[in-house]
Amino acid sequence: MAQADSLAEATANATWSRMLQGNRRFYTGKAEHPWQDKETRHMLTDGQNPDAAVLACADSRVPPEIIFDQGLGDLFTVRTAGQIIDDAVVASLEYAVNKLHVSLLCVLGHARCGALETADRELDELMHSITANADDSLATADAIDDFDEQIANSDSIVMRQAGMSVWQAREAELECAEDFERVHVARTIEMLVDRSPAIQQALAEERLMIVGARYELESGKVEVLSF
Repeated sequence: MAQADSLAEATANATWSRMLQGNRRFYTGKAEHPWQDKETRHMLTDGQNPDAAVLACADSRVPPEIIFDQGLGDLFTVRTAGQIIDDAVVASLEYAVNKLHVSLLCVLGHARCGALETADRELDELMHSITANADDSLATADAIDDFDEQIANSDSIVMRQAGMSVWQAREAELECAEDFERVHVARTIEMLVDRSPAIQQALAEERLMIVGARYELESGKVEVLSF
């Protein structure tokens, strides 16, 4: 078992290193566009064996296969606005882990994320609405104390997930968009693990490694995040 765990870890590290090397090719203008030829396409018709799964934002500027300079069959990608997690996302990533046996799962955020910008703006509007309706300073303090609950009970899934990330960042006295993006990646990983016993088991058995990253639109570089 120890040998198998060591092999899985080595595979995950090698895969992540290869993806980061691909990103370097991309942002330096030396992309190779590997495994995108007719032969590869035909070879993959009978099945797939991706090296990694990537949960990324649906933003058209952040296609994982391009920014990591990967080819057909290399990445199993799941994309939603702001990397928002729902049952379909969890089921898709569990399929990648348990059926396709990926050893690496990357949660990829990015700069100038529209979902986070929207959540940031709606948080201000919600705060203004709550405090404006408070009769005095004590009522205002009580309203702010309940702000987590207000966010968690929002009708908007973007507010419940991205909004909570922004609020927790603010609570930690982080105010810049870059930090909101990093906190959101960390919270997304936490939520994903909490919601998926299958992913929890894969992590416990050391069959899976999860990494967080943030893509910078201007430079094209992927920032590796450590939590």
